[in-house]
Amino acid sequence: MTNIPVTLRKPAVTDGFALNELVARCAPLDTNSVYCNLLQCGDFADTAITALTEDGDMVGFISGYRPPNKPNTLFVWQVAVDSRMRGQGLALKMLMGLVERVAGKGVTHLETTISPGNEASEALFKKAFHQLGAEYSTRTIFSREQHFNGQHDDEVLYSAGPFAATFIAASAAAQTA
Repeated sequence: MTNIPVTLRKPAVTDGFALNELVARCAPLDTNSVYCNLLQCGDFADTAITALTEDGDMVGFISGYRPPNKPNTLFVWQVAVDSRMRGQGLALKMLMGLVERVAGKGVTHLETTISPGNEASEALFKKAFHQLGAEYSTRTIFSREQHFNGQHDDEVLYSAGPFAATFIAASAAAQTA
């Protein structure tokens, strides 16, 4: 498999339609409306990252936000990687790039939800937690029966932090460089 070069950057509101198409190609991810994706790329650009090929094709995206009651936390909502890019470490590269960017702005914790059995997501986040030097815990926050009326798998919250002081220092230095 040949590595395809990509550029990582903050999304722009004009990336919303391409994001919608990317997520549609990344089953079993939950799709959202184009309008929602436009908001993700605009209002939540500071807590999102996109990967583009040299010809401008969106091949990766991570959306997240800082929960209002936990401003030191980045909650990663969705990770999408085009099938032709899988196995190249793109998801981890995007995730660490995003965490580095927000760590320079006071984020010291990372959270996400993962459905049981999603081994790829579990492996991705466990690698990231290790690189961040952060302990993590898990608990089910949305249950199949109680929250999804049996229509969706449980969602298990993975909470990690605080990040290692060396990671935070390196992130701050990168912000000023």
